[in-house]
Amino acid sequence: MLISVLLVVAGYAGAMADETEWTDRYVILSGDEQTGYLHVREENGAAQLEYFVDNNGRGPKNSQHIVFNPDGIPVSWTITGESTFGDPVNEFMRWEDGMFEWRSQADSGHIEAATPPLYVANDSSPWSLGIYTRVLMNLAERSLDVIPGGTLSAEPVETITVAGQDMTIWQIGGLDMAPSHIVLDRNGRFIGTAGGGIIHEDFRDAREELLRVGQELSQARLDNLHTGLAHTFDGPLRIRNAHVFDPHTAGITGPHAVTVFDGVITLIEPEAGAPDREGEYVIDAAGGYLVPGLHDMHVHMNAQNGLFHLAAGVTSVRDQGNNPERLHQLMRQIDSGEMPGPRIVPNGMLEGRSPFSVRNGLLAGSLDEALEIVRWYAERGYFQIKIYNSIHPDWVQPIIDESRRLGIGVSGHVPAFVTPDQAIGGGYDDIAHINQLMLGWVLNEGEDTRTPLRLTAMARAADLDLGSDRVQRTVSAMRENAVALDTTAMVLELLMLSRAGEYPDNVRGHVEHMPVGYQRRRRVAHVTINTPEDDQRYRAAFQTLLDTLAMLHGEGIQLLPGTDAGTGFPLHRELELYVQAGIPAGETLALATLRAEEFLGRDQYLGSIERGKLADFFLIDDDPTQNISAIRQVRFVMRGEAGYMPAEIYTRLGVRPFGTPVEIRAPENRPGDDE
Repeated sequence: MLISVLLVVAGYAGAMADETEWTDRYVILSGDEQTGYLHVREENGAAQLEYFVDNNGRGPKNSQHIVFNPDGIPVSWTITGESTFGDPVNEFMRWEDGMFEWRSQADSGHIEAATPPLYVANDSSPWSLGIYTRVLMNLAERSLDVIPGGTLSAEPVETITVAGQDMTIWQIGGLDMAPSHIVLDRNGRFIGTAGGGIIHEDFRDAREELLRVGQELSQARLDNLHTGLAHTFDGPLRIRNAHVFDPHTAGITGPHAVTVFDGVITLIEPEAGAPDREGEYVIDAAGGYLVPGLHDMHVHMNAQNGLFHLAAGVTSVRDQGNNPERLHQLMRQIDSGEMPGPRIVPNGMLEGRSPFSVRNGLLAGSLDEALEIVRWYAERGYFQIKIYNSIHPDWVQPIIDESRRLGIGVSGHVPAFVTPDQAIGGGYDDIAHINQLMLGWVLNEGEDTRTPLRLTAMARAADLDLGSDRVQRTVSAMRENAVALDTTAMVLELLMLSRAGEYPDNVRGHVEHMPVGYQRRRRVAHVTINTPEDDQRYRAAFQTLLDTLAMLHGEGIQLLPGTDAGTGFPLHRELELYVQAGIPAGETLALATLRAEEFLGRDQYLGSIERGKLADFFLIDDDPTQNISAIRQVRFVMRGEAGYMPAEIYTRLGVRPFGTPVEIRAPENRPGDDE
């Protein structure tokens, strides 16, 4: 009998110890810390798996049973357990007597099939990558159409020696936005991922080597991906016939002719009467609209998503917690022009050590360690300290005080057993995530927000009275202490309103353009809905969240549009939600441009399209102050000295483009050219 994955970790591990010996044992790692395991038993053409991850108070947990045909293709596959946020998983596929059927959170179906097709599991484990690769490596084309859709491909990219054994790194494409790199030994046994997130226990000492190789492969892919996408100009670039969004007034001016040279806006002239000049590159905006580059105030950057941000018109981001070494390297690569990406403002994540710790950033086991980490971040120029869930309540004020002494700001979650009012009064500059604020109005004393409760308790907001003393006391404190809110409302929409088998409103407008793996992941639930009443409570609670956005904006609280995501599209949805909440589109755009830069102290050279400022802006066809969704149709992006065509970027990334590229007319004659 399969073991229930709903047992606590200790009980779960103890129960597994009574089972027959496992064939293979793997460790799940985040940074240098173990956050889970995968145990596999293979015998008689079948496999049993137990998969457990607990990272930041969440993670998938499931039991699997797979039966293979002689070619290694699954003909039966059952997965039971829970998804990352605890929603029940009961997935299966079966091929029998020429009929294939499947059911997952995302989809279900049945087809006639004389031979078993290859099924891509929805809620599985990294071990599945080995299954797919072993099937593909025996095909001449190493490519195969799969169920429920799409095409998988496998390519051997490097042979390495690990612990004296020859192994092959395979690149698997077609599953997601970027290919996966996995390691198989000479017998086709799955050893782990080249990124080091999972590795066989027998080869754990080789993780650093696999991590290095994986980073090199990813960098080589990115170098190839980036080639030729940046359009640079050895003379002035003039964008003609363009209306301009002005965040100072939240209105539209123009039409203008806007000139850029060496990454700086040098001229803004009325279009009427602006003469053509020799030596200029010219883009005819055809009456379109230039918008200052958007700023996402909550991301966790990696090298893979820089292009996604730029293609969406996101030219600046605030990184809210990352591996410092990797973030420093990425910032150097972007600043030098080696890699395309947005301008990055780094925040240093500071987490307390506990069973619920997140592994981004740096962990402290004592107050002294926490204060030393604050000093480490400060001397490296970080903008803020980001306090996280497991920081001990008694440490919060000393951390804030030390940050203030060193001239560094404070952002973050409200740690468990601390109230938002305490964080606000203690000296936070902004609170990260609107639920971290609202939980202070719905939680009972002693409830632990290091668990998924920080999501599920939001259902209580269905009954929340925003006019109550409890709420208004917090709002008054935010206003008096000039504390902002990093909203990430779209994350809460995705988590609270996603339903199995359906696309939520959160992804409409871009999901149809995405690879099938991305589409499928967006048709899963994140909270457990047992009754229609459960569904209605989450929907009513989300409306309260939108009402909270409108109330805070009306009270003069600065909203910082952030997403906690990495593909750019979510920021478009975040701004749509602001407008849905009742904030005018022009004011919403001002919050995502100039107001964000004012918060970061960079508004003297970023945030608006003005002479002398850096040339960070994007071009769309329609007026975003009348229809905020017009920002989805980006045709051209300027980020300093380089211009980008989103259509070209998306084509490289396997995404169907949203807008048509502009035409750039090169100069026929330049001053100084020979006659």
